[in-house]
Amino acid sequence: MPPRHTHPAHRLPAAILASLLLASPAWPEGEEEQARANLAQLQAQIKAVTGQLDQARSQLSAEQKQLRDAERRLGELQRNISSNLDAISRTQAELASLASRRQILESARDSQQVRIGTELRAAWQMGQQGTFKVLLSQESPHTVARAMAYYRYFFQARNELVIAYRATLAELATVATRSKAAATELAEQQIQLQSQRQALLASRAEREQAIGALAANISSKDDELQQLERDRAELEQLLNSIKQAIVEIELPSDYKPFASRKGGMAWPVDGRRNNSFGSSRGAGGMRWQGINLSAEEGTPVRAIHHGRVVFADWLRGSGLLLIVDHGDGYMSLYAHNQSLLKEVGEWVAPGTPLSTIGSSGGLERAALYFEIRKDGKPLDPVAWCR
Repeated sequence: MPPRHTHPAHRLPAAILASLLLASPAWPEGEEEQARANLAQLQAQIKAVTGQLDQARSQLSAEQKQLRDAERRLGELQRNISSNLDAISRTQAELASLASRRQILESARDSQQVRIGTELRAAWQMGQQGTFKVLLSQESPHTVARAMAYYRYFFQARNELVIAYRATLAELATVATRSKAAATELAEQQIQLQSQRQALLASRAEREQAIGALAANISSKDDELQQLERDRAELEQLLNSIKQAIVEIELPSDYKPFASRKGGMAWPVDGRRNNSFGSSRGAGGMRWQGINLSAEEGTPVRAIHHGRVVFADWLRGSGLLLIVDHGDGYMSLYAHNQSLLKEVGEWVAPGTPLSTIGSSGGLERAALYFEIRKDGKPLDPVAWCR
């Protein structure tokens, strides 16, 4: 039997959840009914998790809600811009390929035109001489047979040349049509990109305004500590909700247990470590439960191990947060992202891009906050990642 895996689902329509449960991994026909029963249980748990999260979010201040909304929009815009840039790159590559193909076809067309002209002149000369006259003037039957074979070969070669020429002209017309469509698509993509970048600037300004308002509300170290404690409490509440919302589901047969990879997993991003696990966060006795990794904004954040995305949304203190459940009670958390690239319910493998480095949640500089947990208890990532 393959190992079993637990996961919650959040914010997914029933149809999508059904496709995820029934398609990844593939369910044998006899187990489809059980999969649907799991889906029904999952949907009931989703409602409970969503209610708990909504209750926690209702306690956000106006400034925090403004920051949340701005950073969600920023994340979506950044993801859309990245997708659009990829599409523009593909369209430009297609245009370059079409231009190259068109050049080759035009060269072939010109060469074929010359050859056809030569063949037509030869045919005209043969017509002037007269085929039957040539045949009747031969004295040897063998010579007549050779002449007949030559004429058959000549006319067949000429027909093939004409067919190839027509095919070249048809492909040239197709290439021209595709080039025109690609050029139109590229222009539309570039217009869309310009609009997205303008919206991005506006959202960034809104985010800066929200951060300024939040900073103004924190008038002392005590206020800052209280904010940190509230942020941690909300994260713990989220993790508890996830733990309570899990249902069993089959993992792929080639899945390797998370614990077996201890010390051998790659870090989610190549970045400088800015703190030590368990070190003090300042006043109040709070300590770091994970590692901060500094990297350039927009750098891809990658999954450290096989698992399933169980949370992908904004959370107070964490910004755009993504959580992967690896089974056997293990989870990895990736916070302060610029954009999220995966949705709840998606399976990921080691190295799969999950998000991009950012500063959401009110950070001044781009960094990834990374945690590993076992049954909700924080573990030192240094012991797990090489």
